[in-house]
Amino acid sequence: MLAPGAFLERSRAAGFGLWTGVPCSYLTSFIDGVIADASTWYVPAANEGDAVAIGAGARLGGIPSVVMMQNSGLGNAVNPISSLCETLRVPVLLIVTLRGDPDGPADEPQHALMGRITTSLLDLLGVRWAWFPSEEQDVAHCLERAVAHMAATGLPYALVMKKGSVGAGPPSPPLPQHRPVARTLPPDEAPRARRRDWLRAVQASVRQDDLVVASTGYLGRELYALEDRASQLYLVGSMGCASSVGLGIALAQPKRRVIVLEGDGAGLMRLGAWSAIGYARPANLRHLLIDNGCHDSTGGQSSLSGTVDFCALAAASGYASVGRRAEPSALGEWLDTLQDGPAFLHVPILPGTPADLPRPKEAPPVVARRFAAQLGVSL
Repeated sequence: MLAPGAFLERSRAAGFGLWTGVPCSYLTSFIDGVIADASTWYVPAANEGDAVAIGAGARLGGIPSVVMMQNSGLGNAVNPISSLCETLRVPVLLIVTLRGDPDGPADEPQHALMGRITTSLLDLLGVRWAWFPSEEQDVAHCLERAVAHMAATGLPYALVMKKGSVGAGPPSPPLPQHRPVARTLPPDEAPRARRRDWLRAVQASVRQDDLVVASTGYLGRELYALEDRASQLYLVGSMGCASSVGLGIALAQPKRRVIVLEGDGAGLMRLGAWSAIGYARPANLRHLLIDNGCHDSTGGQSSLSGTVDFCALAAASGYASVGRRAEPSALGEWLDTLQDGPAFLHVPILPGTPADLPRPKEAPPVVARRFAAQLGVSL
């Protein structure tokens, strides 16, 4: 049985600096050890997919990351593993517990199926895996294999943890709780501009060292069509993951302003990610929710944006600043006058997309490596 501190010490030596994930009872002492250790950075996630995206963003920003989860939550992580990490070739180290182990103790019925298929599912996803070490003398070699595989392939590596692999440790201190600050929400504004007008305003307003993360679909493609820049990361797939990727990058690069551009459909898909942003409170994160009320790139069907108040959601999630603008000319002032804390801007726009919108000529891994290289980071 492994002492939690032994793995943490070896993982720090191997370069891992940020930990994120969703708890499992098998991981209790392990997560407590991470939280209690002042030299490790723990970011709790609302779900396992968000955790993968946070870890991938941190890795793009230069901090190798560990993502912890129960195997029953592995399904939540399938999309970012397959369409974010795989597509952009951004590696994270996964620690997946084996609830419902067919060869282990009896467990709750909801774990039975996943217990039988966990390692097969990792195989199907193309994720190399090994058993989590239960003895201290095996940790260094285990991490060496994981790091070497991720460096060679750019893909995640998983350690599957059986019950009892890790011993008890001291309880962790409680995580800090940031209560939302009561504020007057901005009034509704009718859309007066199209997406292209706002993207032009973004490109005109950013500073030289700013970083831009664009969600999948027409948003990223239209940003690319206006002007391709190495500081712009175009997510492909990874639906709803832009804000989590931006969070990871912002934590890894606190001296750079990180501007997340996300469509309304994508934002609604993973609203839990906003609570992680409110918890972590990166002062350099700017989140623009560009709302045309529809799933533009997948058929134009209406989204659910008309049923929610995005500013109220962001305020309740703990964003330090919440606003709404309909005129692109207001963007520069909004960006430059913000105080510390993550800031959210709801941008209602008119629907419509230019015909023959190009796709980036560069393959996604090339875009990711070009983006990371600006930060002096090698993937």
